[in-house]
Amino acid sequence: MNKGRDSRELHIAAIQQACSEDKAASLATSEKLIREAASQGAELIVLQELHATLYFCQTEDTSVFELAEPIPGPTSDRLSALARELGVVLVGSIFERRMNGVYHNTAVVFERDGAIAGIYRKMHIPDDPGFYEKFYFTPGDARFNDGRDGFTPIDTSVGRLGVLVCWDQWYPEAARLMALAGAEVLIYPTAIGWDVTDDPDEQARQLEAWVTVQRGHAVANNLPVIAPNRVGTEPDPSGQSEGIRFWGNSFICGPQGEFLARGDQENECILSVTLDRTRTESVRRIWPYLRDRRIDAYGDILKRVRD
Repeated sequence: MNKGRDSRELHIAAIQQACSEDKAASLATSEKLIREAASQGAELIVLQELHATLYFCQTEDTSVFELAEPIPGPTSDRLSALARELGVVLVGSIFERRMNGVYHNTAVVFERDGAIAGIYRKMHIPDDPGFYEKFYFTPGDARFNDGRDGFTPIDTSVGRLGVLVCWDQWYPEAARLMALAGAEVLIYPTAIGWDVTDDPDEQARQLEAWVTVQRGHAVANNLPVIAPNRVGTEPDPSGQSEGIRFWGNSFICGPQGEFLARGDQENECILSVTLDRTRTESVRRIWPYLRDRRIDAYGDILKRVRD
C-alpha cells in the first residue's frame, strides 16, 4: 500500500543502467528495473539522464534530432502507463522536441495515476570534448510562461521534488534555489563518465569531485540527494576518440551528505532506500544555514565577474 507524503517514511529507488543504440531495448531495460524497484516497495523511482538512448552528444550530427520526441509522446506515454500500472511516482528523461528547431534535455515527473506532474528542462548546458550538448539542447527557460521560476520544485503525492539534470549538479545556486522553494529532495538524473585515455589518478579525481559536490549540496541545504548515473562504455560515432566509459557510482545520500546507498562503476543496479522525512527538519534545527544567510550581502552573485 502506498503511504503518501503524510508518512514519516518514503521508500525511493534510483536506477543505474547501461543503454543501447536501440531505443526499444533501452526502454525495455528501464521498464524491467522499474518493475523490480516497484516490487521492492519503491514509491518514488528515478531514472538516469537520457536513459532511452546512447549518450549521443559525443559528436554533432543533425540526424540525431530524429530521436527527439514531443511531450506527451511515445516515451512519455510508456512511462506514464508504467507509473499508473505500478502506482509509483516516476522520474524519467526525454530528448524533447518542443517545436521545430527547439529541443531540450527534459526530466518528466509522472504521478501515481500516470498524469504528468511537471517537467524540468536542463538549465546549464555543457559544451566540452565528448559532451557537445549545446548543439542539441536549448537551455530551459529562466521563467516559465506561467510566471514560475525555472528552478521550481515539482509537487507530487510523495513530496516536493527538486529535479535538476546532470551539469546542473555543479552549480550550488540551482540546489539552493530549489531548497528555498521548498524542495524536500534534490534529484540529479546524470550521464557522466571518463575519457578512457585519462590516467587512473585523473579519473579518480573526477569521480571524487562529482560525488563530493553533490554531497555538498545535501549538506548545505540539509536535503537528501538522489543521483542515478549510467554504466558501460559507449563508442564515439565519429571515431575521433575512444568513447566514454560511464562511471556509474550512482548514489543516494541523506541531509548531512551521509551515503545511504551507492552503486559500483560497472553493473546495472537498483539503489533502494527508505528516507526519514523528518530528518531535514531535525538537522535544520541544529545546523540553521538558511536562518543565517546574509541575503543583504549577496547582490554581486548576480554579476558574471566582480571586476
